[in-house]
Amino acid sequence: MKVEGNIFAGTGVFVLVVTPVYWHYSQDPTGTAALILTLGLCALTGFYLLFTARRVDARPEDNPVALIEDGAGEMGFYSPYSWWPLALGLSAATAFLGVCIGWWLVILAVPFFAVAVYGLVFEYYRGEHAH
Repeated sequence: MKVEGNIFAGTGVFVLVVTPVYWHYSQDPTGTAALILTLGLCALTGFYLLFTARRVDARPEDNPVALIEDGAGEMGFYSPYSWWPLALGLSAATAFLGVCIGWWLVILAVPFFAVAVYGLVFEYYRGEHAH
């Protein structure tokens, strides 16, 4: 977690340096406010990750002398033959497109989105893959 914390802290330092320069040359209050909020989010996330990294066991990514074999093992379970993420993505894209085109398209996409979320969440609780 030290690597991620340093990335966020470094980005926060960069934004801290860039914000006054941006404000001086542009006099844009909206962009300056966005950069200040970005600085706050980077500082908050970087502080949390660096603070937590001292209290948890080091991961192989955080050990500079770690070997590739140290990171071996199960990384998690990913559904190999699921079509639900595609349905979820298409229905979400249709709903977001509906915000631009017309709210009637959002209303048509929401039931498909709900069915796709339900199918993705409960995929392994029914059918041939049920536990």
